Amino acid sequence: MKQIFMYLVMALTSCSTENPVVFSEKALNDTFITQDSKKIRFEQIINQYKGKKVVIDVWASWCGDCIKGMPKLQQLQQDFPEVVYLFLSLDYTIDEWKFGIKKYQVQGAHYLMQSGWKGDFGSFLGLDWIPRYIVIDETGEIAVFKAVHADDERILGALKN
Repeated sequence: MKQIFMYLVMALTSCSTENPVVFSEKALNDTFITQDSKKIRFEQIINQYKGKKVVIDVWASWCGDCIKGMPKLQQLQQDFPEVVYLFLSLDYTIDEWKFGIKKYQVQGAHYLMQSGWKGDFGSFLGLDWIPRYIVIDETGEIAVFKAVHADDERILGALKN
């Protein structure tokens, strides 16, 4: 009985969810909206920051947890000013999105995720909660795939390296 229990514990704790290191073709081809209402593919967005560390924040102005997390994110921006901060919003309209950026004084690059939670980008992430933080390293690889707090130790570790 003890051996069966140990086997189950080992099996359950050794299972890990997949943490991809690159974006899928579908995610890269998903379309976002710029602040001047133009369409742009995610690949075009992320390619602008080649050679730099990038923190991606998937958020929405209606999301209470996103707003509560903004002070931690702003602290991260102060501690790591050389990092690019890329905000991908799940707001329902362009007006709500732009109002939220201004109201909460969100500093960084901004795009509206027009395909939403279940679009190609959201599906790649397996979005089930926001805020959602992703860190891209200087080589363009995903260093942190899933974090829900801006002060997550994995984010801090990836930015310090």
